[in-house]
Amino acid sequence: MTSRWTDVHTSVSTWRQPCPLPASPERAALVKKVADRILALGDERLRVGIDGPTASGKTSFGHELAEQISRMGRSVLRASLDDFKKPWRDRHLYDRESGEGYYRNAFDYTAVTTLLLQPCSSHGSGRVVLCGIDPLTQVDHSSVVTIASSNAVLVVDGVFAFRPEINEYWDFRIRLETLPETSLRRGAERDQDWAGSEAEALNRERYLLSEGLYVAEVDPLRLADVAIDNTVFGRPQIVQG
Repeated sequence: MTSRWTDVHTSVSTWRQPCPLPASPERAALVKKVADRILALGDERLRVGIDGPTASGKTSFGHELAEQISRMGRSVLRASLDDFKKPWRDRHLYDRESGEGYYRNAFDYTAVTTLLLQPCSSHGSGRVVLCGIDPLTQVDHSSVVTIASSNAVLVVDGVFAFRPEINEYWDFRIRLETLPETSLRRGAERDQDWAGSEAEALNRERYLLSEGLYVAEVDPLRLADVAIDNTVFGRPQIVQG
């Protein structure tokens, strides 16, 4: 990832998305407003979870938020739940390819907790692992440690971020909302290069189906400190919080 940031620590994962282009004035103002709310929580380490359906813009928003917080003088650690999935070599032990299987089995929440979220708590060790298993190369990076300063802000994006296994560890929760058809279109476009003609079916039958299960079981909107309608990238709107 090419970074414009002065003090943002990113992971070694090869599953990277570039920083988005400079935001519209409306979007920049919204990101600044959210950053202000986060930093108002205090000077100790903070953990921010960005949740939302596939292709809702979680990674881009996380990059923008990290850049803004860095500009405001805080050290930032940047991570994604995609870098804490169970290894593909063990896929014969469980279903990870159906919608329900993806929701139930894809992520290693023990690793998320012990390697990422607990160490970055205000009383944690500060020895934070930003990537467990690289989702592309399948290389185990759990020994690569980043030292979080005493006032660092950890920004993590990912689907199912408010699941009970990890929800208690967030100090601030952001939910991005988009229309299902928008999520489907964006996801299919995103995955076209590697999934080809199967990209739309993949997003419809795995990712959107799994999101439906998550919403039914967890109701993530009720847990969010702020919810943002991110359907129009240049004109996001706060709809809750």
